[in-house]
Amino acid sequence: MSPIFYILAAVTLGGGLAAVLLRQLVHAALAATVAFAGLALLYLQLDAQFVGFAQVLVYIGAVAILIVFAILLTRGSEVPKDGVFSRTWAVGLVVAAAVFAVLGWAVLASLRALPLAEAAPAATVHEIGVALVGRYVLPLEIVGLLLTAATVGAVIVALHEKERPKQ
Repeated sequence: MSPIFYILAAVTLGGGLAAVLLRQLVHAALAATVAFAGLALLYLQLDAQFVGFAQVLVYIGAVAILIVFAILLTRGSEVPKDGVFSRTWAVGLVVAAAVFAVLGWAVLASLRALPLAEAAPAATVHEIGVALVGRYVLPLEIVGLLLTAATVGAVIVALHEKERPKQ
């Protein structure tokens, strides 16, 4: 493996760990953006251009920005007085380990089920783009409308919270 892979893996893991461990929500959201960018660069290094560009557009361009807007609009950037860790963190650790084990088993089982000589179907970014603006234009427009409605709804909820008197 090349040194570039190790650098990108370190950036991705560092961003993910920082997103989980940082106490300020805005900083954690920005660290998650770094992790998303590292993952996109790993996809691009593996010659999966569509997945890499989709990672940039969807996760960095939409999800990360939406998270930052939600934090800033709802004034949720303050750290709770009782801390950010739950008393039942061990249960979460067990659930996370179980999910990781099931996903690992699924990956290994799928590798054993597929013959090694079978090549994946090749689809270029151009072919996927033509399909999105041709055959799948209606679902693409519906997703755009849903994202717009969600953003407008978040702004309306934030405005109503601002109008309520403080107790």
